[in-house]
Amino acid sequence: MSERSRSDSRIDRRGFLTIAGAGAAAALIGCDSFGSRHFEPALAAAQRGNERVERLLFRHRSEDRIPGGARLSGNAFPQYFVSDEVPIWDEATRGIWRLEVSGAVRRPLSLSLDDLTKLPRVAQSVDHFCVEGWTARAQWIGVRVSELAKLAGITNDAHYADFQSFDSDYHESWDMDSAMHHQTLIAYAMDGHYLGPGHGAPARLHSPVKLGYKNTKYLTRVVFMPARNGGYWSDRGYEWYGGT
Repeated sequence: MSERSRSDSRIDRRGFLTIAGAGAAAALIGCDSFGSRHFEPALAAAQRGNERVERLLFRHRSEDRIPGGARLSGNAFPQYFVSDEVPIWDEATRGIWRLEVSGAVRRPLSLSLDDLTKLPRVAQSVDHFCVEGWTARAQWIGVRVSELAKLAGITNDAHYADFQSFDSDYHESWDMDSAMHHQTLIAYAMDGHYLGPGHGAPARLHSPVKLGYKNTKYLTRVVFMPARNGGYWSDRGYEWYGGT
């Protein structure tokens, strides 16, 4: 898939970070494998160094925007889940889907899909970066995570956010700077339509500031926390920070 020209510097940066972090993980232990414990200290050191660099490069006001009129990926946008079958929320057995916002907050929230759509809406066409090297493009419509944090009244000890799903308990935790970025959304629509099962319905996390595996699909809970708690792929050797 072609990459846009304005993102050349980002590609170079991502390439560097990939070599320093996620690439190091793959080189040391291989994908989806815990590998030899002999390499664990080196892997941990590489990831700590990579996270320091990524945090230094992070900018609250930086934006990923694709050129006007640029072609979106449409049906070619890859679908991914960890369950044996496509996860589908079954209202007959689970009741109406709701998104819970809890943890280090003053006002826990329980939002239906209808509730979400009534909150301030953001539509943005952005890139999606996979750790495997491919990039896809889509328009996402949803609510900023920062808007939910404001509604819930996060407390001073909210330093991380964990995004949990019903896809075999998949989850990934994020640093607060990335979670509060203005392009980090709880998305419920893609390319003008409500999300389908292959893309994380009823709602998913999406942000161009993180690699794809950090963008939890099939979302059920957002939990603000004082300490990070890893994640599905982060616990399997992929870099926890996962920035782009």
